[in-house]
Amino acid sequence: MRLKSAIWVSAYIRRCMIEGAYAVVRRRGAEEAGAIFVKIDRLDGTADLFGPAPQSEFDESRPGDRAFIASLTAQPRPNEEVEKYIARQITFDPDIWLVEVEDRQGRNFLDRIVG
Repeated sequence: MRLKSAIWVSAYIRRCMIEGAYAVVRRRGAEEAGAIFVKIDRLDGTADLFGPAPQSEFDESRPGDRAFIASLTAQPRPNEEVEKYIARQITFDPDIWLVEVEDRQGRNFLDRIVG
C-alpha cells in the first residue's frame, strides 16, 4: 500500500525545511493518489523538475515507495520552459500535485530518482 499523496507531500515539505530549503505546495492534487511533481527553483532563473517514474521502474520488494525521474532531458532549464511543461501536465492530468522548493544548490531531497 502506498502512502497517500497528501501525507507524502507534507512529510517532504517538512524534510526540505529541516534541510534549510524553502518548500511550498503550489498546486494541491488528489489527496489519495495524485501524481506528484517537484520543481527545484535554483533562484537564478533556472529550475529542475522531477515527476513520477514509470511503473516499470518500481522496486517489487518495496512497492509502496515513490520513485521520481527527471521530467526534462537536460536540467536545469529556464523557468519558462519548466512552467510550460507543468502547464501541459496539468492539462493532461488536473489532479497532479506541484511542490516547489527554493534551493540555490539545486538539492532535491528526493529519496529515489531513477533514469
